[in-house]
Amino acid sequence: MSPPLRVAIYARVSTSDQNPEAQLIALRDFAARRGFVIHREYVDRVSGEITRRRRRAPEFERLMADARCRHFDCVLVWKYDRFTRSLGALITALAEFNALGIDFISHTQSIDTTTAMGRLFFHVIGSFAEFEREIIVERVRAGLANARAKGKRLGRPVADPSAGARIAALRRDGLSLRQIAAREGLSPSGVRKILKRAEVAAEVS
Repeated sequence: MSPPLRVAIYARVSTSDQNPEAQLIALRDFAARRGFVIHREYVDRVSGEITRRRRRAPEFERLMADARCRHFDCVLVWKYDRFTRSLGALITALAEFNALGIDFISHTQSIDTTTAMGRLFFHVIGSFAEFEREIIVERVRAGLANARAKGKRLGRPVADPSAGARIAALRRDGLSLRQIAAREGLSPSGVRKILKRAEVAAEVS
């Protein structure tokens, strides 16, 4: 008999809606009915304000770091918009779960990748992620070709040439964007750009 699935429950509320218990109670009940073992509950209170400071979601970052360490087998959420705020972030997270062999269940939206039908969802998400990468690579290649044709000098001086490899290594070790940013003296968005640039450069070369 296989061991029970270890699930991570993630809930998010805005600061104007302080109580996450409605989500958590339903998710705990779902986990109990399915015979899952709850590894941990991750709860963020994220303001609707569009400031970087207030939009931080430390528990989401901790969830992703624990996923990379395979501390659980499945992520259980109430619905998509209680997990991430944008389609791009959702696709990125789900593509990473798929690569890590971690399942994903959206309780109210009938998405359950522990089932054969649900696994099709991961294939669709993977196709979107691959499509996005291909579009970026094509744009970069076209831009480089256009610049070369005009005799332009490509790129700009890099302050720290070793930063890309160092940041990529930290990411592989399971550190979050915020943790890497703190180590490197950068912003999380700056770390994301460096990682994306390194990924595109590898595909273009």
